[in-house]
Amino acid sequence: MNVQARGSSAAEFRFPDPPSLPEHLVQMRDQVRRFVDENVLPNGEDWERAGKIPREIFRKMGELGLLGMRYPTEYGGTDLGPLASMVFSEELARCTFGGFTSSVLVHTDMSAGHISLRGTPAQKAKYLPAIVRGEMICSIAVTEAHAGSDVAGLKTRARRDGDDWVIDGSKMFITNAVYGNLLIVAARTDPDAKGSRGISLFIVERDTPGVSATKLDKHGWLCSDTAALTFDNVRVSKDALLGEVNKGFYGIMETFQNERICIGGICAGESAKAIELTVDYVKTRRAFGGSLWDQQGVRQKLAMLASKAAAARALAYQAAELAAAGRDCVREVSMVKALSPEVLHEVVHGCLQLHGGTGFMRGTPIERMARDARVLPIGGGATEVMLEEVAKRM
Repeated sequence: MNVQARGSSAAEFRFPDPPSLPEHLVQMRDQVRRFVDENVLPNGEDWERAGKIPREIFRKMGELGLLGMRYPTEYGGTDLGPLASMVFSEELARCTFGGFTSSVLVHTDMSAGHISLRGTPAQKAKYLPAIVRGEMICSIAVTEAHAGSDVAGLKTRARRDGDDWVIDGSKMFITNAVYGNLLIVAARTDPDAKGSRGISLFIVERDTPGVSATKLDKHGWLCSDTAALTFDNVRVSKDALLGEVNKGFYGIMETFQNERICIGGICAGESAKAIELTVDYVKTRRAFGGSLWDQQGVRQKLAMLASKAAAARALAYQAAELAAAGRDCVREVSMVKALSPEVLHEVVHGCLQLHGGTGFMRGTPIERMARDARVLPIGGGATEVMLEEVAKRM
């Protein structure tokens, strides 16, 4: 593990990079780190209280080229692939504001990618440049109140009416749904089809008549806007169809792969930061005639948490490298999604325990990280569902 000084702050805790990590991704990570230091850390608490992230933050990231790593160069992106998503999400997560990290990654890696992968040339030209510049914030609207990890159970409908499509239904737990501009909506287009068949994707602009959002009050991720969406006779043109009709489920599953790699990155970054904060705290906290770090049990607990976090991170990087090579990695990505959030949950709560009463106080990074981490074993495919995906491939 690489521990090095960072200015006048505590010693920094980082896991070593994979030997194959390209230099341009190391440079990108350093750029993300500077952006977080200058823009996120001084303002994150204000965003938490406001329950939203200023739009200019997305535009600043766009100006630096940080929003286009998964998009073609002809639309302003840099087309760096899955390994870039892993590095980006890991570094972003070290900011300790999970709501900020989730809002950005929903935009970059979990929603707009559908347009890049399945959009027509006209759709790409219309939306991708603005998405890459941070002028248009994107969201993915798949989850419903009774269809979360079981995507095939969704009930939102889209029916043909002349040259238009009309969408009716509702979505739940949708990030960027209140302050965003663009929704990628999954709807059932063949009412007679069963299960995963008969689902299509649509591009719906947020201000389309009939689209309404109710902001939700959450346990964590306080600075990200999360909402329940209602689609009441929402009329969109035939050009809003994204990809082939009735083939949307396959697109959702494909993008889920990248989302789960990103979640592996989030867990790696947050775990390392939680350990860093806790090592610093126990070395300065006086108890029993010395520091808490002097207690063998404390040192060994942190060493075991670091070992588990390093193992989960290595699995996530392996999955990202397999995806970058075009290999079938559904099993490995499912393992990442099953394991990494559970390890993070153990890490942050173990670290909170070592902070004692301080860790229970609002406004401390470890308390916020413990709250924010709770959703990760749920979102993007619950742990139990991921374990079934792994078991199918054993």
